[in-house]
Amino acid sequence: MKLLVSPINIEEARNSINGGADIIDVKNPLEGSLGANFPWVITEIQKLVREYNGLEISATLGDFPNLPGTASLAALGLANCDVDYIKVGLKGPKTKKDAIFFMKQIRRAISEYKSHVKIVVAGYADYKRFGTIVPLLIPEIAVESGADVAMVDTGIKDGKNLFDFMTEEQITSFVENTLKNDLIVALAGSIKKEHFPKLKEIRPHIIGLRGAACEKADRVYGRIKVELVKELKSLLK
Repeated sequence: MKLLVSPINIEEARNSINGGADIIDVKNPLEGSLGANFPWVITEIQKLVREYNGLEISATLGDFPNLPGTASLAALGLANCDVDYIKVGLKGPKTKKDAIFFMKQIRRAISEYKSHVKIVVAGYADYKRFGTIVPLLIPEIAVESGADVAMVDTGIKDGKNLFDFMTEEQITSFVENTLKNDLIVALAGSIKKEHFPKLKEIRPHIIGLRGAACEKADRVYGRIKVELVKELKSLLK
């Protein structure tokens, strides 16, 4: 399993790398669960990541409304920052059909210019309160739209986590349905170190987090610390 850590700036990116993170995921928590950061911040961190062999970089596009034209343009801009993964939160599309159409436009925009970039389609475990599509549909949406990674996160960050909204059986089903289609599967959602034993049994490819790596577990105003990333990384061994 790979550990994905989400810094907001170059200092946090260095701390994430020095702590042993496998994927550096640039985001901006002030703009939401999958809030997008600025192009110049992403580019600066991308240059740092490329100094390390085997290290990967991802970046969030946002918790996106159902505006596929806007999303495809934004995704193309992000792809030109030369990231390895683009994470798209399906906040707006309300049906499977709409979600597939939405993601297909992003796939097309990127494939014509930056075909190496992997697309992550993210749903939300707390879909009922966040008003989004059922997360168990995400693997199907990923397959039918040509995405590379199926992910589940939480939309509202108020201390509740992935396991508060999905049972272990549902999470396992999400992972298995993704794996049977030869896609990458990622789990996130205010994950803490006490969740790692369960996650090691479920075995997603990627575990994503920010708050657990921050001082005082504060994902917005706390800062990622090397020692916290090291501790989390050690739990995957």
